[in-house]
Amino acid sequence: MPTIRRRKTKAGISFPKSLRRPKAAAPVDESGQVVVRRRSRGIYLLPNAFTTAALFCGFYAIVMAMNLKFDYASIAIFVAMVLDSLDGRVARMTNTQSEFGAQYDSLSDMVSFGAAPALVVYEWSLRGMGKLGWLAAFVYCVGGALRLARFNTNIAVVDKRYFQGLPSPAAAALVAGFVWLMDDLRFAGTDLSWAAWVITLYAGITMVTNVPFYSFKDVNFRKPVPFIAALLVVVALVAISSDPSKVLFGLFVLYGLSGYGVYIWRRIKGKPVSIVQTKDEHGDETH
Repeated sequence: MPTIRRRKTKAGISFPKSLRRPKAAAPVDESGQVVVRRRSRGIYLLPNAFTTAALFCGFYAIVMAMNLKFDYASIAIFVAMVLDSLDGRVARMTNTQSEFGAQYDSLSDMVSFGAAPALVVYEWSLRGMGKLGWLAAFVYCVGGALRLARFNTNIAVVDKRYFQGLPSPAAAALVAGFVWLMDDLRFAGTDLSWAAWVITLYAGITMVTNVPFYSFKDVNFRKPVPFIAALLVVVALVAISSDPSKVLFGLFVLYGLSGYGVYIWRRIKGKPVSIVQTKDEHGDETH
Protein backbone atom coordinates (compact mmCIF):
# COMPACT_ATOMS: atom_id res chain seq x y z
CA MET A 1 0.00 0.00 0.00
CA PRO A 2 1.58 3.31 -1.03
CA THR A 3 2.40 5.62 1.81
CA ILE A 4 0.93 9.11 1.87
CA ARG A 5 3.45 11.85 2.44
CA ARG A 6 2.37 14.16 5.17
CA ARG A 7 3.47 17.69 5.96
CA LYS A 8 3.63 18.92 9.53
CA THR A 9 2.53 22.37 10.46
CA LYS A 10 4.10 24.49 13.17
CA ALA A 11 1.52 23.16 15.63
CA GLY A 12 2.62 19.57 14.93
CA ILE A 13 -0.56 18.60 13.05
CA SER A 14 0.11 16.68 9.84
CA PHE A 15 -2.09 16.54 6.78
CA PRO A 16 -1.78 14.75 3.43
CA LYS A 17 0.10 16.43 0.59
CA SER A 18 -2.98 16.08 -1.60
CA LEU A 19 -4.91 18.39 0.70
CA ARG A 20 -2.48 21.29 0.40
CA ARG A 21 -3.84 24.49 -1.09
CA PRO A 22 -2.78 24.72 -4.73
CA LYS A 23 -0.59 27.65 -5.74
CA ALA A 24 -2.31 30.40 -7.69
CA ALA A 25 -1.52 30.21 -11.37
CA ALA A 26 0.44 33.08 -12.90
CA PRO A 27 -1.79 35.41 -14.94
CA VAL A 28 -1.51 35.05 -18.71
CA ASP A 29 -2.69 37.22 -21.59
CA GLU A 30 -4.71 36.18 -24.64
CA SER A 31 -1.61 34.85 -26.42
CA GLY A 32 -0.69 32.63 -23.49
CA GLN A 33 2.26 34.76 -22.33
CA VAL A 34 2.79 35.19 -18.61
CA VAL A 35 1.92 38.69 -17.46
CA VAL A 36 4.60 40.23 -15.23
CA ARG A 37 3.11 42.62 -12.72
CA ARG A 38 5.45 45.54 -12.05
CA ARG A 39 5.67 47.24 -8.70
CA SER A 40 4.03 50.61 -8.41
CA ARG A 41 6.50 53.48 -8.86
CA GLY A 42 4.35 56.20 -7.37
CA ILE A 43 5.70 58.90 -5.06
CA TYR A 44 4.57 60.04 -1.64
CA LEU A 45 2.63 63.26 -1.92
CA LEU A 46 2.94 64.85 1.53
CA PRO A 47 6.73 65.13 2.05
CA ASN A 48 7.35 65.92 -1.61
CA ALA A 49 4.77 68.71 -1.40
CA PHE A 50 6.95 70.42 1.22
CA THR A 51 10.00 69.92 -1.00
CA THR A 52 8.14 71.42 -3.97
CA ALA A 53 7.12 74.40 -1.85
CA ALA A 54 10.77 74.94 -0.85
CA LEU A 55 11.78 74.72 -4.51
CA PHE A 56 9.11 77.29 -5.38
CA CYS A 57 10.52 79.66 -2.75
CA GLY A 58 13.99 79.34 -4.27
CA PHE A 59 12.65 80.07 -7.73
CA TYR A 60 10.56 82.95 -6.37
CA ALA A 61 13.71 84.42 -4.78
CA ILE A 62 15.45 84.40 -8.16
CA VAL A 63 12.50 86.12 -9.83
CA MET A 64 12.29 88.76 -7.10
CA ALA A 65 16.02 89.45 -7.35
CA MET A 66 15.67 89.99 -11.10
CA ASN A 67 12.88 92.45 -10.30
CA LEU A 68 15.14 94.21 -7.74
CA LYS A 69 12.88 93.27 -4.81
CA PHE A 70 15.68 91.97 -2.60
CA ASP A 71 13.73 91.94 0.66
CA TYR A 72 11.15 89.57 -0.84
CA ALA A 73 13.94 87.44 -2.32
CA SER A 74 15.73 87.12 1.02
CA ILE A 75 12.56 86.31 2.93
CA ALA A 76 11.70 83.61 0.37
CA ILE A 77 15.04 81.91 1.04
CA PHE A 78 14.34 81.87 4.77
CA VAL A 79 10.88 80.41 4.13
CA ALA A 80 12.55 77.73 1.99
CA MET A 81 14.75 76.89 4.98
CA VAL A 82 11.70 76.29 7.16
CA LEU A 83 10.03 74.11 4.53
CA ASP A 84 13.27 72.18 3.95
CA SER A 85 13.47 71.37 7.66
CA LEU A 86 9.92 70.01 7.61
CA ASP A 87 9.91 67.65 4.62
CA GLY A 88 12.31 65.14 6.17
CA ARG A 89 10.54 65.20 9.53
CA VAL A 90 7.15 64.73 7.86
CA ALA A 91 8.52 61.78 5.87
CA ARG A 92 9.85 60.12 9.05
CA MET A 93 6.68 60.77 11.03
CA THR A 94 4.45 59.33 8.31
CA ASN A 95 6.93 56.57 7.34
CA THR A 96 7.05 57.82 3.74
CA GLN A 97 10.83 58.02 3.20
CA SER A 98 11.97 57.16 -0.30
CA GLU A 99 15.06 57.41 -2.48
CA PHE A 100 13.09 59.65 -4.83
CA GLY A 101 12.34 62.04 -1.99
CA ALA A 102 16.00 62.20 -0.95
CA GLN A 103 17.19 63.00 -4.47
CA TYR A 104 14.38 65.49 -5.05
CA ASP A 105 15.25 67.24 -1.79
CA SER A 106 18.89 67.62 -2.88
CA LEU A 107 17.88 69.14 -6.21
CA SER A 108 15.52 71.53 -4.43
CA ASP A 109 18.30 72.52 -2.00
CA MET A 110 20.64 73.25 -4.90
CA VAL A 111 18.17 75.76 -6.29
CA SER A 112 17.00 77.30 -3.00
CA PHE A 113 20.34 77.39 -1.13
CA GLY A 114 22.85 77.27 -3.98
CA ALA A 115 21.75 79.14 -7.09
CA ALA A 116 19.20 81.50 -5.51
CA PRO A 117 21.44 83.14 -2.85
CA ALA A 118 24.30 83.46 -5.36
CA LEU A 119 22.08 85.26 -7.85
CA VAL A 120 20.42 87.42 -5.18
CA VAL A 121 23.72 88.74 -3.81
CA TYR A 122 25.12 89.16 -7.32
CA GLU A 123 22.16 91.26 -8.45
CA TRP A 124 22.18 93.25 -5.21
CA SER A 125 25.88 94.07 -4.87
CA LEU A 126 28.40 91.98 -6.82
CA ARG A 127 27.36 92.96 -10.34
CA GLY A 128 29.31 96.22 -10.16
CA MET A 129 32.56 94.39 -9.32
CA GLY A 130 32.79 92.81 -12.74
CA LYS A 131 34.70 89.54 -12.93
CA LEU A 132 35.45 89.47 -9.20
CA GLY A 133 31.74 89.71 -8.47
CA TRP A 134 30.49 86.85 -10.58
CA LEU A 135 33.46 84.66 -9.62
CA ALA A 136 32.56 85.05 -5.94
CA ALA A 137 28.96 84.16 -6.73
CA PHE A 138 30.14 81.11 -8.68
CA VAL A 139 32.40 79.97 -5.82
CA TYR A 140 29.37 80.07 -3.55
CA CYS A 141 27.21 78.20 -6.06
CA VAL A 142 29.75 75.42 -6.71
CA GLY A 143 30.44 75.21 -2.96
CA GLY A 144 26.75 74.49 -2.40
CA ALA A 145 26.77 71.79 -5.08
CA LEU A 146 29.88 70.11 -3.67
CA ARG A 147 28.49 70.35 -0.14
CA LEU A 148 25.26 68.59 -1.11
CA ALA A 149 27.08 65.90 -3.12
CA ARG A 150 29.45 65.16 -0.23
CA PHE A 151 26.58 65.08 2.26
CA ASN A 152 24.71 62.50 0.17
CA THR A 153 27.75 60.24 -0.23
CA ASN A 154 28.98 60.49 3.39
CA ILE A 155 25.60 60.37 5.14
CA ALA A 156 26.17 56.82 6.45
CA VAL A 157 29.72 57.28 7.76
CA VAL A 158 29.98 60.71 9.41
CA ASP A 159 29.16 61.63 13.00
CA LYS A 160 25.45 62.46 13.17
CA ARG A 161 26.05 65.14 15.79
CA TYR A 162 28.04 67.36 13.44
CA PHE A 163 27.81 68.55 9.86
CA GLN A 164 30.95 68.26 7.76
CA GLY A 165 31.30 71.87 6.71
CA LEU A 166 28.72 74.65 6.94
CA PRO A 167 25.30 73.30 5.90
CA SER A 168 23.92 74.91 2.77
CA PRO A 169 20.76 76.37 4.43
CA ALA A 170 22.93 78.16 7.00
CA ALA A 171 25.25 79.43 4.26
CA ALA A 172 22.21 80.72 2.37
CA ALA A 173 20.99 82.41 5.55
CA LEU A 174 24.33 84.20 5.91
CA VAL A 175 24.21 85.59 2.38
CA ALA A 176 20.48 86.29 2.18
CA GLY A 177 20.39 87.57 5.76
CA PHE A 178 23.09 90.13 5.00
CA VAL A 179 21.21 91.32 1.91
CA TRP A 180 17.94 91.49 3.86
CA LEU A 181 19.48 93.39 6.79
CA MET A 182 21.33 95.94 4.66
CA ASP A 183 18.32 96.47 2.41
CA ASP A 184 16.17 96.96 5.51
CA LEU A 185 18.65 99.57 6.77
CA ARG A 186 18.45 101.31 3.37
CA PHE A 187 22.06 100.66 2.39
CA ALA A 188 22.79 100.43 -1.31
CA GLY A 189 24.37 97.21 -2.47
CA THR A 190 27.05 99.05 -4.43
CA ASP A 191 28.29 100.67 -1.21
CA LEU A 192 28.82 97.29 0.42
CA SER A 193 30.33 95.35 -2.46
CA TRP A 194 33.47 94.22 -0.64
CA ALA A 195 31.54 93.19 2.48
CA ALA A 196 29.14 91.15 0.34
CA TRP A 197 32.11 89.69 -1.55
CA VAL A 198 33.80 88.54 1.67
CA ILE A 199 30.62 87.03 3.12
CA THR A 200 29.80 85.22 -0.12
CA LEU A 201 33.30 83.74 -0.38
CA TYR A 202 33.31 82.81 3.32
CA ALA A 203 29.99 80.98 3.04
CA GLY A 204 30.96 79.20 -0.18
CA ILE A 205 34.38 78.04 1.03
CA THR A 206 33.21 77.06 4.52
CA MET A 207 30.61 74.73 3.00
CA VAL A 208 33.36 72.54 1.52
CA THR A 209 35.73 72.59 4.50
CA ASN A 210 36.00 69.81 7.06
CA VAL A 211 35.07 72.13 9.94
CA PRO A 212 32.44 70.50 12.24
CA PHE A 213 29.17 72.36 12.78
CA TYR A 214 26.70 71.11 15.38
CA SER A 215 23.71 69.47 13.66
CA PHE A 216 21.17 69.42 16.57
CA LYS A 217 20.17 65.92 15.39
CA ASP A 218 20.76 64.39 18.83
CA VAL A 219 18.13 66.67 20.38
CA ASN A 220 15.09 64.55 21.24
CA PHE A 221 11.95 66.69 20.99
CA ARG A 222 9.79 63.84 22.32
CA LYS A 223 11.36 63.88 25.80
CA PRO A 224 9.99 66.16 28.51
CA VAL A 225 11.97 69.34 29.13
CA PRO A 226 12.11 71.78 32.06
CA PHE A 227 9.53 74.54 32.15
CA ILE A 228 12.24 77.13 31.52
CA ALA A 229 12.72 75.68 28.02
CA ALA A 230 9.20 76.75 27.02
CA LEU A 231 9.92 80.25 28.32
CA LEU A 232 13.15 80.43 26.29
CA VAL A 233 11.25 79.44 23.14
CA VAL A 234 8.77 82.26 23.74
CA VAL A 235 11.61 84.75 24.30
CA ALA A 236 13.28 83.63 21.07
CA LEU A 237 10.05 84.01 19.08
CA VAL A 238 9.46 87.49 20.53
CA ALA A 239 13.03 88.54 19.70
CA ILE A 240 12.75 87.29 16.12
CA SER A 241 9.37 88.90 15.55
CA SER A 242 10.57 92.24 16.98
CA ASP A 243 13.24 92.67 14.27
CA PRO A 244 13.55 89.58 12.04
CA SER A 245 16.36 90.74 9.78
CA LYS A 246 18.72 91.73 12.59
CA VAL A 247 18.01 88.80 14.89
CA LEU A 248 18.11 86.10 12.23
CA PHE A 249 21.28 87.42 10.64
CA GLY A 250 22.94 87.70 14.06
CA LEU A 251 21.99 84.12 14.95
CA PHE A 252 23.35 82.71 11.71
CA VAL A 253 26.55 84.75 12.02
CA LEU A 254 27.11 83.09 15.41
CA TYR A 255 26.36 79.66 13.94
CA GLY A 256 28.57 80.34 10.93
CA LEU A 257 31.50 81.06 13.27
CA SER A 258 30.71 78.27 15.77
CA GLY A 259 32.27 75.57 13.61
CA TYR A 260 35.69 77.20 13.83
CA GLY A 261 35.21 77.42 17.60
CA VAL A 262 34.58 73.67 17.72
CA TYR A 263 37.60 73.15 15.46
CA ILE A 264 39.89 75.14 17.78
CA TRP A 265 38.49 73.32 20.83
CA ARG A 266 39.22 69.93 19.26
CA ARG A 267 42.73 71.00 18.37
CA ILE A 268 43.32 72.08 21.98
CA LYS A 269 42.04 68.69 23.19
CA GLY A 270 44.44 66.93 20.84
CA LYS A 271 41.81 65.61 18.46
CA PRO A 272 43.12 65.93 14.89
CA VAL A 273 40.71 67.82 12.66
CA SER A 274 41.83 69.14 9.28
CA ILE A 275 40.16 72.22 7.86
CA VAL A 276 40.56 70.87 4.33
CA GLN A 277 39.66 67.20 3.97
CA THR A 278 42.66 65.15 2.76
CA LYS A 279 41.39 61.69 3.69
CA ASP A 280 38.02 60.02 3.43
CA GLU A 281 36.17 58.60 6.39
CA HIS A 282 37.76 55.17 5.91
CA GLY A 283 41.31 56.51 6.19
CA ASP A 284 42.26 56.20 2.53
CA GLU A 285 43.88 59.16 0.80
CA THR A 286 41.65 60.87 -1.71
CA HIS A 287 42.71 61.32 -5.31
